[in-house]
Amino acid sequence: MEMAGHLTSENMESGTIDLDLLGLRSGQGEVVSARVEPAAPVVGGIELGLEDDGVEARVEVSRTSSGFALRLLAEVTIAGSCMRCLEPATLRIPIESREVDHPGASDSELKSPYVDDGLLDLGGWLHDAITLGLPEQLLCRSDCAGICPDCGINLNDVGPEGHRHEPAPDPRFAKLRELEE
Repeated sequence: MEMAGHLTSENMESGTIDLDLLGLRSGQGEVVSARVEPAAPVVGGIELGLEDDGVEARVEVSRTSSGFALRLLAEVTIAGSCMRCLEPATLRIPIESREVDHPGASDSELKSPYVDDGLLDLGGWLHDAITLGLPEQLLCRSDCAGICPDCGINLNDVGPEGHRHEPAPDPRFAKLRELEE
């Protein structure tokens, strides 16, 4: 685990960064790098996996006159099932998120939900940033044809033009068909 400043591996084991241990004065900044294992994102009740064992995150911490300005940078690979054909799908997502924490401010927009008493919850912040960076649908490829609604065959394997079914007969005309026979 690579870290900057006065942080040690004991400070990072829980996925938190003690901002006060950085010893920054107003106008100073520090970059903290850490390997974090955030909780897997859940979309539509389906848990997506993180392909790597942890995420290499970089946090740029800047001390302001009344608190901290924070910037999170990372890149993650999400793994799950394609929403159209159910085949395995992966997606690389760049993460960039910013937070401001001014503990004494009366405006809640200036208080980060990830900083509590000088401790930055890096795992929680990264989890939320990953979830916000997800597309509406995880696809194996952008032109995925999906599966046939009648028989369930993967249309990526046969192509939509090469796969046809006879249209189902209209049940309202069943008696007429009986007369025809």
